[in-house]
Amino acid sequence: MTKSIHSSGHFCHYDVRVETRIMAETERHMISTGFVEEALDSLRRAGRPTELLLSRLGLPPVVDQPVSSQTFGRLWLAIAEELNDECFGLGERAMPRGSFTLLCHCVLHAPTLDRALRRALRFLNVVLGEPTGRLVTRDGTAVIELCDTGKPRSAFAYRSYWIILHGLTCWLVGRRIPIRLVDFRCSEPKLSADHRLFFGAPIRFSQPVSRLGFDASLLALPIARNEQALRQFLRGAPANILIRYRYDAGTAAAVRRRLSQTGPVDWGSFADLARDMRMSSSTLRHRLHDEGQSYAGIKDDIRRDLARDLLINTPQTVSDIAAGLGYSEPSAFYRAFKKWMGLSPEAFRKSARSDLSV
Repeated sequence: MTKSIHSSGHFCHYDVRVETRIMAETERHMISTGFVEEALDSLRRAGRPTELLLSRLGLPPVVDQPVSSQTFGRLWLAIAEELNDECFGLGERAMPRGSFTLLCHCVLHAPTLDRALRRALRFLNVVLGEPTGRLVTRDGTAVIELCDTGKPRSAFAYRSYWIILHGLTCWLVGRRIPIRLVDFRCSEPKLSADHRLFFGAPIRFSQPVSRLGFDASLLALPIARNEQALRQFLRGAPANILIRYRYDAGTAAAVRRRLSQTGPVDWGSFADLARDMRMSSSTLRHRLHDEGQSYAGIKDDIRRDLARDLLINTPQTVSDIAAGLGYSEPSAFYRAFKKWMGLSPEAFRKSARSDLSV
């Protein structure tokens, strides 16, 4: 039941059973052709052909349609084997095959997310050289900063670093860590809307340093994994870390499912929701709090995802979208969307559709 692109214990290890279980979910998380091309560019820079590798993966010589996270994960594995680099050749030094597995073992027994992140950053600094990562806390926000002494790297390089680090830490604590801000040192790329869709947070380009921030209170979360869970996790990597733990199990996930069954205009009160879930309001509130979630935050997440989809895939006006999402005034929707994505609804629609036409 197991197919190995290289050997057991490396990032390049693959379990068909894991693939079957996560296929349905990963197909909902499509990776744009632009990101596929940037991954393939790592081969081209090394003077390696791409056609044979794509053929082995069942992909055409020119990938002109978005691919599933599962397919991109296979591509990542194949490129890692070809280059002996699990980070697309994007660091100062290569991240040799097996590095991700060693990184996981390095952080597995840390007591808290804070300690795990600091260990992970030290490991990646030793392996990659640059960009050099560090964890700082400012005004209630935990910020991971990436520093380069030379010119800025590509947005794809920083994004790949965040995928590895954020995906691993989400798995360690057993739930998604909501991202609050993302800064890129590089200039804005053509696929900027895809970056915003991926992170679901305000993004800025051409900043002094590349940063990713989240609520500092989450640093106290305990690590909730063991060696057996790690073996299972590694069988599904890297496709499983591309999913971003957005719909992880728990009370918050149950609330999302219930709210997603109806439109925002039909959502009831928190008391109504608690009654439907057969618990008191205080119990539901405490359970959400224990998962680092809130009713208002979950509603915002759903509205944000609906808004992005409607702006990209429908001709509805911004006013109509605002009304459909339950906003009494378009101005309230404008403020909320700018907070979520760092762009006005019109600017986001224009950027996203421009990227799709590339």
